[in-house]
This record gives sequence, structure tokens and C-alpha cells, in this order.
Amino acid sequence: MGASMNKLVHRWQYIGAEVDEDLFIRVIIDNTKGGGQRRVQTAFQALFLGGVDRLIPLMNQKFPELGVQAQDCKEMSWIESVMFFIWKSGQPLETLLNRDLRYEDLYIKAKSDFVQNPIPENVFEEVTKRFLEKETPLMILEPLGGKINEISESESPYPHRRGNIYNIQYMVKWRVNTVEETNKHVMWMRMLYDYMTPYVSSSPRGAYLNYRDLDLGNNTRINTSFEDARVWGEKYYRGNFKKLGLVKGKIDPTNFFRNEQSIPPLF
Repeated sequence: MGASMNKLVHRWQYIGAEVDEDLFIRVIIDNTKGGGQRRVQTAFQALFLGGVDRLIPLMNQKFPELGVQAQDCKEMSWIESVMFFIWKSGQPLETLLNRDLRYEDLYIKAKSDFVQNPIPENVFEEVTKRFLEKETPLMILEPLGGKINEISESESPYPHRRGNIYNIQYMVKWRVNTVEETNKHVMWMRMLYDYMTPYVSSSPRGAYLNYRDLDLGNNTRINTSFEDARVWGEKYYRGNFKKLGLVKGKIDPTNFFRNEQSIPPLF
């Protein structure tokens, strides 16, 4: 990812959450290997609920730096867009009905963050340097805003709404399942996560529930206390964690249904 791409990503932060309620533009940063050398690449992947005739003028007005043209776009049904985001390979829609479909055999470590203020451009330059160290790093920036902001933080379990401009998913993948390989990749991910600390949400530092991260803490026994579970629970749910604990206390007081980061009952 060269200087021009870093500038585009930096610019995206100011418009991604506000450009239009019908337009979703996410940023995908990874690296590729060609000619024996690694290089970082950045893709802007978008979904627009409308036609090209309305999209192009909108992009020219809101994000002209990206230079989107009609030939860059493909009109399709919403369900076809699901296939595009998952596989991008022109698979038939019936593929979605295949319950036996499996992704390639990979081991993955993922973490997440929420961003409340645009990150300085030099941070993306540092991320680029770090990505050149790894074979399969991935960073996805997904805008918030729009309808998400219209629902209050306490109205549903998901709290990361108004005040957050986008979330980040960090990921690194590897194929060899050995302790040495696992430790190497997990340590690299933790170092990247630590580096991003000053630029993301805090008190608590937010995390997205669907990107489970056991580094945040986990249940070590059946009766993990509610106070101990706050370590990860408030990162996922913020102020809703207590209300969810009270619901758990009424519905499942014995904590029969549990996992590594489930909510302990509160009475």
C-alpha cells in the first residue's frame, strides 16, 4: 500500500460513516506476493442500494478521490451481493444452500476495535510496514453511522453505535498447526493490537462480539463471577452487560448454557 493508498484510507475515515445511508464502503488491507516480493494492497469494497446512475454522481460528490466509474460497478440482486462478498467467484446462488461447504483448512487469530476519531495517516504507514512482515495478515475497516446511530446504545445488546465511525477486524492466518507457529502468529497479532491502542476506543476499549477474542479473558470454571466476567463483558456490551446478566439470572440461573465468554447469571 503506497502513500497514495494511505491517503485514500485516511480520507475514507471522514466520509465512510456519513456518505449515504444506502452506501456501504469498507476497506480491506492485506498483502500479496508477486515476483518473490511482498506488497501490501488495499481494496475499497462497496454495496449500494440503488443503480449506477445514482451512485456515480454521489461518489463524484462525496469521494471523488476514489475515481469510481461505471465500469467499476456491477448491478445485481441483494442475494447475489451476498455471494459476491463471500466468494467473489461467480458461484451459483444454490451454493448458499450447501450445508457441507467448508473454507480451506486454516488457523486464525482475530481481534477487533472501534474507532471514534480518524486515525493519523502515519499509523497506516506503520501498519503497512508490519504487514510486510507476515504472509497472511488482514485488516478490515467497516463504517458505522446511518441507521446504526438511530438506535440508542441501551436499546439492544449491541452498544457500539453513535460516536463510533467504524470498526476494525484484525486477522492473521496460518496453515501449520504447531505450538511454534501458533505462538509466532498470535504474538504478532498482539503486538499490532497493542500498537493501535492510542487510536481506538477506550474506557473500556470496545470489541465486537462476533470476532471472539479470548485474549480479553474467559470463563475458567462453571461459576465464574459476574465481576470477573466484566473484563470481557463490558468490552463487548458496555453498559448493557449488567442488564444481560440480570436476564441470564432469570432465564438460566444455574448457568447451564455457557461458553468461554458467556454471560454469568446476576441476581
